[in-house]
Amino acid sequence: MIIDANAWLGQWPFRQLRHNDVDGLLRLMDANGIDKAVVSSIHGIFYKNCQRANEELAEAVSGCHDRLLSFATLNPHYPGWERNLQLCRNDLGMRGLRVFPAYHQYDLTDGPSLEMIAAASELGWPVTITQRVVDVRQRHPMDTERLIGVAEFEAVVAACPQTSFIMLNALGLEGSAMFAGNREGGRQVMTDISRMTAVMGNSMGVMVEKYGAGSLVFGTGIPFNYPRPALLKMDVLQADAATKEAIYHGNLERLLRL
Repeated sequence: MIIDANAWLGQWPFRQLRHNDVDGLLRLMDANGIDKAVVSSIHGIFYKNCQRANEELAEAVSGCHDRLLSFATLNPHYPGWERNLQLCRNDLGMRGLRVFPAYHQYDLTDGPSLEMIAAASELGWPVTITQRVVDVRQRHPMDTERLIGVAEFEAVVAACPQTSFIMLNALGLEGSAMFAGNREGGRQVMTDISRMTAVMGNSMGVMVEKYGAGSLVFGTGIPFNYPRPALLKMDVLQADAATKEAIYHGNLERLLRL
């Protein structure tokens, strides 16, 4: 079983994507042995009202909930997010929250941000934060150049002790103590492997050694990225079968109560 924590549907305004509708994404998953994927709408990053993107996403995945697990996108500075959060859970069947402070122009530890994260946590939802969506060194001039730094991740994790987090598309986290509590049970703080290494630097191996298998989840970044590199990282990772199973699917199954 392989569950991808880092997948997307929709159009990116700054370059063409392939495999970015449901049929294309499922074909790509099937070709690479990926059984399930956590998906969010790219449109939610750019729509003024994120809820319209959540509604589009719910309609798109309505026939394949066994394969595609939808996460909502909300902006804590857009009026009505509280109602939309409830709608996403109760009416749209979503399972978690992805936030984009770099695009929606707020700090993770702003009052409204912490309020929204706490509300999601009360629903039993994990919160995912992207360090970046695409490589900002090659960004379109109209795209953001802001990255979420390690200190920002650490600050929001410290401020929200009841919340489980997944960091996506992130580098430089293997030295952070914010994962230390994973061995103690309770809430989880994880990062996906989409930008990590299993050979040079071996950041995946360092994370497993320091913080346990519960600190990592499998993630590719499809359709922005090809899935094969993430699969190769898992192939060469020096870890036992139980550790790899936890990364491939066990950690997400536990977190999402699958």
